[in-house]
Order: sequence, then C-alpha cells, then structure tokens
Amino acid sequence: MLQTSIWEFTPLLLRGALITIEVTLAATVAAVLCAFLSGFLRLSKSRFLRLIGTVYVEVFRGTSLLVQLFWLYFALPILLDIHISAMSAAIAAIGLNYGAYGSEVVRSSIVSVPKGQYEAATALNMNPWLRMRRVVLPQALPLMLPSFGNLQIELLKGTSLVYLITLTDLTYQGMILRSYDSSKTPEIFAMLLFLYFILAYSFTWVIRFLERRSAKGRA
Repeated sequence: MLQTSIWEFTPLLLRGALITIEVTLAATVAAVLCAFLSGFLRLSKSRFLRLIGTVYVEVFRGTSLLVQLFWLYFALPILLDIHISAMSAAIAAIGLNYGAYGSEVVRSSIVSVPKGQYEAATALNMNPWLRMRRVVLPQALPLMLPSFGNLQIELLKGTSLVYLITLTDLTYQGMILRSYDSSKTPEIFAMLLFLYFILAYSFTWVIRFLERRSAKGRA
C-alpha cells in the first residue's frame, strides 16, 4: 500500500519540488548579492555607508522570515499599493533575510585576510578595487564557502514557509495531498522528508566540490 501511495503522490510532489528548486536558486543569488553588498558597506570607511549596512543586517536578522514574507506579499499592497507576485515576494524575502546572515560571513572572511596582503598590494600601487579583486577576495572566498554552504541548506529549508503566501512549492503540495486523505499523512511526510534530504544533499555536494576546487587553487 505504501509503494502504491508513493507513486500516487510523486507527480504532484515533484512538481512542487521544481518550484522549491526555482525559489532556492533565485533566492541564493539574491542572498549572495545582498551578503557581498552589505558586507562591503560594513567595511566601508564612510560612517554613513556602515550605518546603512548595519541597519539592513540588524533589521532582517532581528525579524522573522515569515513576517517578512507576509509584509512583502500582504502588507505592501495595502500600505503602498505595491503588488508583487508570490514568487517575487518569496525570492526577495528569503534573499534579503539570508543575505543579512551572509553579510557577517563576507565581512569576517575579508577581515581575516592578513594585513600584510593589503600592504603588499598597496606597495604595488593597486587601487582599492583592484586590491580587493586580485588579492583579498581570492583568499577570502575559500573561507566563506563552508559558512555559505550551511546558509544554503538553511535557505532551502526556509523555502518551506512560502506555501503560506500561496506558492505551490513542495510543502504546499504535501499539505494539499494531506487534505485530500489525512490517513496517508505518514507516507506524505515521509516523501517530503526524503525529497528535502535529496535536495539538501545535492546542494551540499556542490559546495563541497567548490571547496575542493578552491583548496587545489590555494595549493
């Protein structure tokens, strides 16, 4: 009976998994961009720019992702008459939220590069942008990968909230199937666990591959 149930559930769950993957990949890109931008802002010599970066990080780390999703999807249309799709709201909220956490990864990794590297690049008459691109980031990026890998898995799990704003992701499809036949709840949630594990393991494998490549580059 279990095998039959699994085959019955699989098409809808796989359809939801595709939405989950789409949200995860797009939100990851947004989170990385936000992490680097806010990380650089927090390292700026300008007090105003540091303040902007700090406010962004503290606001999005200090509030719930669920509340942020509701604000973007439900509150903005009411308050500012700004209407965005559920997919856009999900990508924006998740990207901004995990980008705030990634900001500290970027900042701490750049700060951990030995000061002698900065001094050597300055002695070679490199401007700040060239120094960052050619000297600092190649050394800081390998340090960021393990922490970014952990955030990637957390981001994937965070996508399970997007069904609350009507996005038909993996969790949404599981809840719909459960509402049709609650007696199959164990099978449905077993499939959800299995599919989330497969997705998480796949992203983990990619991060580990990148870590091995970066280790070879350092060698």
